[in-house]
Amino acid sequence: MRRRAGKPMGFTRFKRRRGDAVGSVRFTTGTIRLEGRTRVVLPVIGPVETHESTRKLARRIEAGTARILAATIKRERRRWWVVFTCEVDRHDPPPRLSSAAVGVALGVTTLAVTSDGVAHPNPKHLNRHLARLRRESRRVSRRRGPDRCSGFTGSARWHRANRTRNRVQYRVADARRDSLHKLTSHLTGAYGAIGVEDPHVAGMLRNRRLSRAIADAGFATLRHQLGYKTAWRGSVFAVAQRWYPSSKTCSGCKAVKTKLPLQVRVFECESCGLVLDRDVNAARNLADQVYTLFPEWPGEMKRGRGGGVRPTRWAVASEASTRRPPLAVQGPPGGNARITEHHRYSSER
Repeated sequence: MRRRAGKPMGFTRFKRRRGDAVGSVRFTTGTIRLEGRTRVVLPVIGPVETHESTRKLARRIEAGTARILAATIKRERRRWWVVFTCEVDRHDPPPRLSSAAVGVALGVTTLAVTSDGVAHPNPKHLNRHLARLRRESRRVSRRRGPDRCSGFTGSARWHRANRTRNRVQYRVADARRDSLHKLTSHLTGAYGAIGVEDPHVAGMLRNRRLSRAIADAGFATLRHQLGYKTAWRGSVFAVAQRWYPSSKTCSGCKAVKTKLPLQVRVFECESCGLVLDRDVNAARNLADQVYTLFPEWPGEMKRGRGGGVRPTRWAVASEASTRRPPLAVQGPPGGNARITEHHRYSSER
């Protein structure tokens, strides 16, 4: 008897109707427009003042390069948010080194190491706020919280303490998202081709000693941002196969080691005598994956050392995994494309 792949299915989870449930509604028709720079008009609701300025989206609509498709209203972090789904014409400039390929090796101590030897440290945002988070969690546990059996919704002191604890989590999430955006924007704006690995994050989280650090790094978010930002730039994005031995493979002679413990941080090849940092060696192998998956890509020099010559052909974006072959998608030159973006604003009410 064949078993279903993935996690086992549980009981049906219905949407909650209690006061602490996250409410949301989506409008696709009706009057959806911007008035001025701090007011939006929504169907049924009417005009609503926004906390942030909408000038960025308003300028694009006035120029004819954006069009609002839908609006979603939802409550999050004790605020009401409106998220506009827009169709936007993007004209991003090509990368500075359009003919250079770079490999990015992910890690915990160092978040990303590129094939040209540049190491981007891991900010570890959760560790910075861990002491305060523990203190606020102890404060919440001392209050009387909700009880499903008796129907008690929680005391006012418990709700105040819980909101204070949640603000710490929100701050950590915002700081992590900001740092990942800065890193991925730097990489996509500098190199014309990026090769990354496909780590098995679910399996890595089973390590109880490293699970918190791995979850705090945000590997999946980093890969996701690299994927759509390279498409904006018209670059090449190559994802190596899930079990590709990037750390065990010699970047010089391509000899593969049988074992390479995690505590060994220097790669030493017995075949050619190459001695190199473990992460830099893995990043160089990932940079070579760009030429393996896309042999026709016009890169003049490998590993992030190419010149600034812009390719004459259309850029290619791709993903590769063990479940499906590499997928090649061609886009217009220079990253000019009409894509869907989400613009998010909060209300003052």
